[in-house]
Amino acid sequence: MVETHARESHAMVRDHEVPLGIYVGGSWETTEREFTVVNPSTGDVIASVSDGGPADGIRALDAAVAAQDEWRKMAPRARANLFHSAHRLLVSRADAFADIMTLESGKPRAESVGEFALSMSFFQWYAEQIAHIHGTYSTSSSGGFRVMTTKQPVGPALLITPWNFPMLMNARKGGAALAAGCTVVLKSASETPLTAALFVSTLEEAGFPPGVVNLIHTSDSASISAPLLADQRLRKVSFTGSTAVGSILLQQSARNIVNASMELGGDGPFIVLADADVDLAVREAVNCKFRNAGQACVAANRIILHRDIAEEFTEKFVAASRALPVGDGFDGTSVVGPLINARQRERTERLVEDFQNAAGATLLLGGKPIEGDGFFFEPTVLSFPDKKHEFCNDEIFAPIAALYTVDSVTEALQFANDTHYGLAAYLFTTDISRAITLAERLEFGMVGVNRGIMAEPSAPFGGVKSSGLGREGGHDGLDDFLEPKYIALTVDESSIE
Repeated sequence: MVETHARESHAMVRDHEVPLGIYVGGSWETTEREFTVVNPSTGDVIASVSDGGPADGIRALDAAVAAQDEWRKMAPRARANLFHSAHRLLVSRADAFADIMTLESGKPRAESVGEFALSMSFFQWYAEQIAHIHGTYSTSSSGGFRVMTTKQPVGPALLITPWNFPMLMNARKGGAALAAGCTVVLKSASETPLTAALFVSTLEEAGFPPGVVNLIHTSDSASISAPLLADQRLRKVSFTGSTAVGSILLQQSARNIVNASMELGGDGPFIVLADADVDLAVREAVNCKFRNAGQACVAANRIILHRDIAEEFTEKFVAASRALPVGDGFDGTSVVGPLINARQRERTERLVEDFQNAAGATLLLGGKPIEGDGFFFEPTVLSFPDKKHEFCNDEIFAPIAALYTVDSVTEALQFANDTHYGLAAYLFTTDISRAITLAERLEFGMVGVNRGIMAEPSAPFGGVKSSGLGREGGHDGLDDFLEPKYIALTVDESSIE
C-alpha cells in the first residue's frame, strides 16, 4: 500500500506533494464526499480525493466565465510567456508525473516517461503558436469594400479527459484551449485524478490567473457534464472516451448548440501485405497492440495478414508477444502493465471466451488473468477463421491481438473499412504507390504507413464516422477552440483624391 500523509487538501504520494481537492476560481477546496484512487498493479488505495458534485461544476463554470474576457484580451506574448513558464516547471517535475501516472494507471514507468515527454511536446508546440494566430485581409470580389477575418476564442470550455493517457490528454486538450484564449473546466477521470491535479497545480504556480483553469474530480461524471452542457454560458466541450458516452454528450450539447470535439472509439486495422518487411511489421504490431496493455483507442484491433506472409508473421508475432514481461510498472523490466480495474479484467476474460466459443477463434497465446495482486492479464493472441463474426469490428481495448488472413489487397481494404469506426489504421508495404493509394482509400482519420505510432504535436489527431468529430494537435487542434469572425469594411477609394 502506498502511504499518504494528508496535509489539509494535499498529500505526499510516493514523496510527491499532490493536491487532493478540486480547484475552483484559483483556490483548492475539499468537498464533503471523497472517493479513493486505486493502484491497478496492487489493488491498494493510493489516496482519497474530493468528490465534486453538480454545484461544484457550476461554480467552476462561474469562475471560468468570470475570467474569460480578461484571458481572451491578454496580449498573446504575455499568454505565451505563461505557457513557457509552465512548461519549464512541468519539465522540472517529470519524475513526479511519471511516478503518479504509473501509480494511478498501472502503465510501466518507461511508458509514463514517454507519455510525459510527448505531452510536453504538445504543450510546448501550442505555446509557440499563441503569438501566431493570424487572420486575413483582402479586397471583396466585387470591389468597394475589404474582407477582413480574425479568429476569436470560442469561450469557456469543458474538457473531459480519459484515464488511459491522463497527462497527454490534459496537455493536448488544455494546451489547445488555453492557447486559443479559452478558459476551462477540466474534469479528470476518476481513475487518474492525481495526474490532473499535479498538472493544474503546476499551471497555478506558473501564474495562470484565477478562474482560467478549474479542476473537478467526481465519481459521477454525468452529474457534472449534464448541467454544464445545459448552461448556455458553456460554449465548448472536448471529450475523449467511448463512442457511447460521446453520443450522449453530443445530444446534450445540441440543445445549446455547444461547439463539440469528440475523440471516440477506434477499431484500428493493422494491414500487413505480401511485400511488407515482416520483422518491422511484427515489432510495430507488438508496440501498437500491447502498449498500455492494449487500452488505447488507436491500438491495433484487427491484424489483417496477406496469406503469403501470414504464417511467418504469426510465428514471429506470437514469439515476440510471449517474451513481453508483465508486471508492476516500477519493477524496471515490465513492458505490459495491468488493466485499469477488476471490471475491465473480467470483461477481457469474457471476450476471450466469446472469441473462442462464438467466433471459433484459435487461442495461440495467453488467454487468462494472472493470479496475484492487481488486475493483470496475459498478453493474448487469437487467430480467427473468418471475418464474419459479430465481434470482428468492436473495440477490444485489452491485451488481445486478433489475427485475420486475407487473399488480396482488395480484400484487406474492404475488411479494414468494414466498420463503423474510423480513427486510426496501419499499413505495411514496401510499394510506395500502393501505400499512397491505400492510405487515401482507408476510411480513417489517420493512417500509419510502416509505423505503429503516429502521435505528433504538429499533426491533426482524430477520426471519422463513429470515431468522432474535430481534431487535436496541429493548427486544426487550435482552430477547434477558435471561431472565425468576418469583418466587412466599406472603403471609399475617392477619399485620397
